[in-house]
Amino acid sequence: MRSYSIQEINEVINGVIYGSTSQSITATEQLEKATTSEISFIGNKKYEKYWSASNASIAIVNEDISIEPGENRAFIKVKNADLAMSQILALFAQPTPIFRNDIHKTAIIDETAIIGEGAKIGAGCYIGPKAEIGAYAVIYPNVTILDESTVGINTIIWSGTVIRERCHIGNDCIIHPNATIGADGFGFRPCTEKGLVKIPQIGNVIIGNGVEIGANSCVDRGKFSSTILGDGCKIDNLVQIGHNSKLGKFCIMAGNSGLAGSVTLGNGVIIGGSASIKDHTTIGDGVVIGAGSGVTGDVPAGKTMLGYPAVEARDALKQWAILKRMVCATKK
Repeated sequence: MRSYSIQEINEVINGVIYGSTSQSITATEQLEKATTSEISFIGNKKYEKYWSASNASIAIVNEDISIEPGENRAFIKVKNADLAMSQILALFAQPTPIFRNDIHKTAIIDETAIIGEGAKIGAGCYIGPKAEIGAYAVIYPNVTILDESTVGINTIIWSGTVIRERCHIGNDCIIHPNATIGADGFGFRPCTEKGLVKIPQIGNVIIGNGVEIGANSCVDRGKFSSTILGDGCKIDNLVQIGHNSKLGKFCIMAGNSGLAGSVTLGNGVIIGGSASIKDHTTIGDGVVIGAGSGVTGDVPAGKTMLGYPAVEARDALKQWAILKRMVCATKK
């Protein structure tokens, strides 16, 4: 079991130690559950009240903390406790699953596929014709990568993922279990003779560098051209990205949110959980869409939107306050 003194921990995050403790730290834990050998953190002043009841010996805290650590306890003050804690979590992270052989004997790899130096491919994987796997990529068991698709350097693809034909994933990406990249877009048109006629989806998906896609999320291929995710986008579990949508750099989509077809997101857009965006809508740089909101039209850069249909946050809050007063008045 690995253990660290407070001085060794502080060498990693370069904070300022307040208080003192000789307790060695063997793990991380939230305040309410921490034992004396575990380190925790206080990322917001509203959680200060939980410190006195916690058994943690050390906490990573923001510089504006207003309480004292107490006897044989210590704080490490930093500018951003959340970011510092991410470094501490990396210290205690367990090793990833072991590959005893770089390429498992049960993996099926087409003879025309290109496998980069140091890449690892697990049991039961299928790598199709003319597919390319970048150097040091890790493909966990039971992944399917179809014809002419590419996976970048150092990218990690977890079990159950399907990457359909001609899709391209950049370097340093993480694709979590059972994600689907490049399924057909949802395209049908009514026909009096045939009912609903399927529109062929002949485009692909292009994913930039440093993108993370959560478990069971779907990124549909374009009807023509490409569905595009820019560098650094972070996609949560159970997210739907419709065909021909285009995400700028560093966008965030929380769980159960969705984009209909041909949605355009600028850079740094944040979409809350269960929010939905209408097709052919453009969302400007830095927009925040609140959880559960429904966006039915274009949104200029920098706005925060709430509600269904979504309006500017301050207008939504006023509407809710008026409605609440009206409901209360009817009860009198």
